[in-house]
Amino acid sequence: MAGLSSGPVALDTNVLVRCIVADDPRQTPLAAHLLDHPSGAFIARSVLLETEWVLRAAYRLSRAAIHRSLMAVCGLPQVRLEQPEQLAQALGDFAAGMDFADALHLATAEAASAEFHTFDPRCARAAAKRGRRARLIKAPTR
Repeated sequence: MAGLSSGPVALDTNVLVRCIVADDPRQTPLAAHLLDHPSGAFIARSVLLETEWVLRAAYRLSRAAIHRSLMAVCGLPQVRLEQPEQLAQALGDFAAGMDFADALHLATAEAASAEFHTFDPRCARAAAKRGRRARLIKAPTR
């Protein structure tokens, strides 16, 4: 690939999606080459968050398929992740039924020793099922 960086490369959501769904015969090999970059491939939390959303909303993949795909990508030896401990926690909570975005927000808050507050009762219930604390904010009734 001409012009490939000699240092690690940071990947965008569309690169990960091409690697996972392999739906474009021209882009998929280029994406796979970047993911296998010899100096490493960096994936930001926001890219994983958006990738989960694209796979769910646009490609209609199941939770199990999305989880397997994200785990496979994150587990590659050349991949470097932003905040890997929080991502591991979020992926575990996602596999157990939490919304991935909620799980990632909660893991990040816990890592910062901050109490997570939400108006979303489903998020609070799912967090409680996983032994995590998400404080449900209840608006006063009139």
